[in-house]
Amino acid sequence: MELYQLRSFAAIAETGQLTRAAEKLHVSQPAVSAQLKALEEELEFSLFDRTPSGMVLTSAGKRLLADADKVLAAVQSMQNHARSLKGEVVGKASIGTLSDPNFIRVGEFIGAATIRHPLIELELHQGVTGELLAKVRDGELDASFYYGELRYPQVAGIALREIVYRVVTPASWGERLKNADWFEIAAQPWVIPPVISTHNLLVHALLREHGVVPTLVVEADQEAVVGSLVVSGVGMALMREDVALERQAAGEISLWRDIRITSTLWFVYQREREEDPVIRALIEVEKEVWGLDA
Repeated sequence: MELYQLRSFAAIAETGQLTRAAEKLHVSQPAVSAQLKALEEELEFSLFDRTPSGMVLTSAGKRLLADADKVLAAVQSMQNHARSLKGEVVGKASIGTLSDPNFIRVGEFIGAATIRHPLIELELHQGVTGELLAKVRDGELDASFYYGELRYPQVAGIALREIVYRVVTPASWGERLKNADWFEIAAQPWVIPPVISTHNLLVHALLREHGVVPTLVVEADQEAVVGSLVVSGVGMALMREDVALERQAAGEISLWRDIRITSTLWFVYQREREEDPVIRALIEVEKEVWGLDA
């Protein structure tokens, strides 16, 4: 049994087709087919059923795939460890990002990571805070930018910066709501991201703290959209303080009272992978980008 046979087995299981598996492995389709045949002959049973729609794992194939994945992961880990001993870190990492790349310094992060660790392949996946945190917890992402509370014990992180939010209204509402109480404020339309967003939690926690709930909610999927809707006169919202001050200076919005809601921007990863060479390398890069103590 050879490693290249296990790689072909795993690639066919992932793609469901010999041709796609060959493309993934950068070999010819006949080579992949021959490797699978040799593996099945050695094991003395079929790993796949051939169907018109593609290759489907047999019951035995499903059981052995888990073993094959463990073997391949162990080999990759050994290779990474060997390279790290030579000062090289090799691997792939899927990184979750938020909607404002400049604020989270993702460009600086990618640039520094590319220079310091050119053998790490990075993939970026933009999403909503709560969704990204859950994907890190479940292993669907290797790491992610995130703000809010680290509410899963499986997830660890390094704090990058504090985020401050302000309560804002459309510019034309400023004078009318200057002396409004919390019940009047809750009665106004509010522009809020989806429930899975940390931003959503911050809004409801603020209002709940004052014994009120929003009467009318307009949902927007990104904070940039939230800001645009406030400027357009749709409703009130929380807005990051740096953005709010810029838009107030431009006459686009009004600040309601001197209220500040704080949160933390994190770089998060699975706690059990804290000593993984790739994760360690990415953490070091983040600390360098943000000027944090090593």
